[in-house]
This record gives sequence, structure tokens and C-alpha cells, in this order.
Amino acid sequence: MTSKTRVVVIGAGLAGVTLTRRLGELGTPSLLVGEEEHRPYNRVLLAEVLAGRYAPEVTALPAPARLVRARVTGIDRAARRVRCADGSAIAYDTLVLATGSNPVLPPLRGLFAPGRHELPEGVHAFRTMDDCLGLSKAVRPGVRAVVVGGGLLGVSAARALAVRGAQVVLAQQTERLMERQLDPAASQLVLRHLTDLDVEVHTECRVRDVHCAGGAVRSVELADGYALDADLVVLACGVHPRVGLAEDAGLAVHKGVLVDDELRTSDPHVHAVGDCAQHDGTVYGLAAPALEQAEALARLLAGDTQARYTGTRSLTRLTLAGQDSPFDLAAFGETEAHPGDDVVRLADATRGTYRKVVVRGDRLVGGVLVGELGTVGALARAWEGAEPLPTDGGPLLHLLTHDGGS
Repeated sequence: MTSKTRVVVIGAGLAGVTLTRRLGELGTPSLLVGEEEHRPYNRVLLAEVLAGRYAPEVTALPAPARLVRARVTGIDRAARRVRCADGSAIAYDTLVLATGSNPVLPPLRGLFAPGRHELPEGVHAFRTMDDCLGLSKAVRPGVRAVVVGGGLLGVSAARALAVRGAQVVLAQQTERLMERQLDPAASQLVLRHLTDLDVEVHTECRVRDVHCAGGAVRSVELADGYALDADLVVLACGVHPRVGLAEDAGLAVHKGVLVDDELRTSDPHVHAVGDCAQHDGTVYGLAAPALEQAEALARLLAGDTQARYTGTRSLTRLTLAGQDSPFDLAAFGETEAHPGDDVVRLADATRGTYRKVVVRGDRLVGGVLVGELGTVGALARAWEGAEPLPTDGGPLLHLLTHDGGS
């Protein structure tokens, strides 16, 4: 592949911007196509924008050399060009899908009026900068907000709204918060943090209906019939890969766009990276894998025939800053022990800190930390290296207690 190859990247999120930037550094020209009107931004920071800690411009990513603002509506694989909503077409030699993911909209009665596809006034997803700015405009002290979903996104949104003075109720369908990442003890500390901010948390609680009047939300109804008054409803029920373009073009898709170790789809001229890509059975939906995929693909497209992506051992980290109530957590690997595993825990109820690692045989297989995260760097490196731990246990205890490792 020569430096003259025309690479077109669809999607101006973290994966797409990083890929085009690295391609430029490696001397390979590329064109980035993004449909949002905003300058490319880091989606991870949206909760801090909603909390009022950051201005929107703080989230901006480095501007790509060539960016076209357009909504791609189709891919003509035979002619190697993409069609845009404005009627234009863009030719490519190599196409990269970095289309990201869409928010999951739960099947709530009343969410959409008959024949309409827009959410009612006051009901917001929490995925894009426009979502964030819409919420920021609507939130004010005393406003009644219901957050549907108690995963990473829902916890971040509830906390941000509470910091802005809203009366927040969080409804989580499963038995605890952030259950995909955290063990029960860590989930309990997240719950404590939210309740300290006067967030009312309901677990094992399913929202059934959205009630509107005059096109605006007025309340939500729970499965048990109890109604919650609401001026705002935030839908934080997760995301799913945005694969419509790939499906319409006849590319192989399962949960995400299927890719191999060269991040190549079923069409050798089309690759995929980031939230939309499914590699070796996994759709990551996290920043670290997206960055690693972008780096590997940039090197490959720039002529490094040895470049490969073989998967990411990713760490989930949530930092909720604030002078009065900062909160940090990190989780990686398997946070729940299997029979025969060894578990080391250190907890300080007064300070609200919790550290736990799971050891299987002579390997560190996972961990979760809440509160002071000074050890997270050292623990994550020990986990990512997948090397045998010393048999005396002393160095592991050192990793748990040493605060200079991050």
C-alpha cells in the first residue's frame, strides 16, 4: 500500500480522529467524514460537561487535516464510493468504518407518539454533544429528573445532574449499580456516593411507561404502578454498535461489524475500528480498545505489513471530579472470584475506599478499586502483562498498598 492510497474514514469520534491523525503522521493521506456539526470531541468527558465542570470546547479532539461534514447514506462497494445525504459521493481506495454506537432506547410505552420518531420534550438520550447541551439547558436547581439505567453512563448522568441541583431518581432494572464492572461491595460504595448527593436510587426497578402532556414528559410509571413526577428523563440504557451502513452494504455483521486481526471486514477494501467493530467475538465499546485499533490500522495502512490487532485487556475507569465530593473507581478483568481463586481485599469504610484483586493460580485475573486509585497503574500493568506473580504474596500486597504506581 503506497502513501498515495486514498483512505476515507467514516465517523469523527475518538477512533476515527485518532486514525486519521496517525495516518497523517505516517505520511498516508486520508479524509475524515463526520456528520455532527460540532468539532470532533471526546465523548468520555460529556458527563463533566453536563456537571458544569468543563466547557464543551475542553472536550475537543485535535482537528484532523481533512474533515468533511456530511451524513453518509450508503456504500457502493463495487464502485468504491460512499453516497452522502446531500447528493455528493466520495471515492475511496480503502474505506474505514468508525461509525461508533447508538444509544439503546428502551421499549417504554408512550416514548414515541404515533407516527413520530422524535423523543418527547424533556426526554433525552445521553450519547452526543447535542444530547449533553440539551440536558444542560434544561437542568436547573429543583428540576425533577429520572435517570433510566444504572450502568456506567447512568451513574455518570445521575451524579452530574445532582451536582447541578436537580432532584434525581435513578431507576436500575437489575439488583445493583454497575454490575457489569463492579462486585457487590464496590457497587455499594457507588450507591453510597450517589445517596450522599441526595440521589434516590431504586434497584430491581423497571420503568414501564412515559407519560406526556402537550408533547412534554410529565411522569414515568414503574412496573409496580408507582408513578414518579419528572421534568426530565435521561435514557442511559447502554449502546449498541452502529452497523446500518455495513449491513446495507452486505458486509458481515453480528453484534458489530466483523473484523479480523487486520481490522478488515468481509470486504478486503473496507476496515472497521472502535465501537462498531467486533473482533474475535468482542465488541468493546471503550476508549482504550478504540485507540489501540486505530494505532494498529494506521500502521497497517501506512505500509507496516506486520501490524496486527490481537485484542485489548481493557480497564474501565470512572472519575467524577468535584471539590466537595470527588469519586473515582477502576475495574479490570474478572472482578468476581471463581471457586478456588484467591481474593485479597482492603477496605476503609470511613474513607470510603475499597481495593480488591482476584488471583487464579499464579495470575492476577482482575480487580476493582474505589476511592484512592494510586495503585491502579501498577495493578493494571501486572494484569495486562499476564505474568506469574511471586509466590510469597508480599509484592501483591505491595501493589495493593503502594500509592505511587499510577
